[in-house]
Amino acid sequence: MKKVAFIPARSGSKRIEHKNIFPLAGHPMLAYSIQAALQSGVFDAVICATDCEQYAEIAHYYGAEVPFLRRPEISGDKSPDIDWIKWLLTALSAQGREFDVFSILRPTSPFRLPDTICRAWNIFSKSANAHSLRAVEKCKQHPGKMWVLRGDSMFPVMPFLNEGTPWHSSQYAALPEIYVQNASLEFAWSYLPLTANTIAGELVLPFVSEGFEGFDINDPEDLVLAEHYINAGKAQITHIELRPFQDKKLKRQGVFNG
Repeated sequence: MKKVAFIPARSGSKRIEHKNIFPLAGHPMLAYSIQAALQSGVFDAVICATDCEQYAEIAHYYGAEVPFLRRPEISGDKSPDIDWIKWLLTALSAQGREFDVFSILRPTSPFRLPDTICRAWNIFSKSANAHSLRAVEKCKQHPGKMWVLRGDSMFPVMPFLNEGTPWHSSQYAALPEIYVQNASLEFAWSYLPLTANTIAGELVLPFVSEGFEGFDINDPEDLVLAEHYINAGKAQITHIELRPFQDKKLKRQGVFNG
């Protein structure tokens, strides 16, 4: 069975400029996902899906392949994953490279370790019927207490009752456990996007992430927290033997000043 890890790293992030290669603990964030994939020993190939030559150079440095650059029309901030996954699987197939399973490992989850990947693969590979596996974690803000605004009024997103009491007026402990997906990892059969136009399918296995494995960096305050967790020894990060990548052009842009 052939397995490929896809590391999506488009260059147009808005909340944190150059988010996918922003320095964290000495290395660009992209490096930790690549190295975690390689060190896990799970994959036959680790491929970075990027639209940027500079990102491709960084990915190569840390051990990933970049056989093609993503086209602009599948690299926007609203581009769904299935677009670039179908394109990449099809392009690889045209080169004679077929993969039975693909995984998505996003650069913004630097605390996903090689062991995390191995545990997830162990669960997925032992399932006879699952279409995919996706990392989840227990919700901290329960959706039963969320609202939508319509004009001057608001309405509960989940208008359910708990023994006669609306969920929005119930204690958290009295509400059913609900899990939210995080950006840590996904596994799925490659035929799904190519023949069924989905990356999840119908039977999705949960992989409940532990500790900081599902921590996702999207906003500047997330970077501050991530550095704090590392410096305080609260969160582990994949060890990288290589010297940190340096790029003079990106450094002039302020990306590698951290």
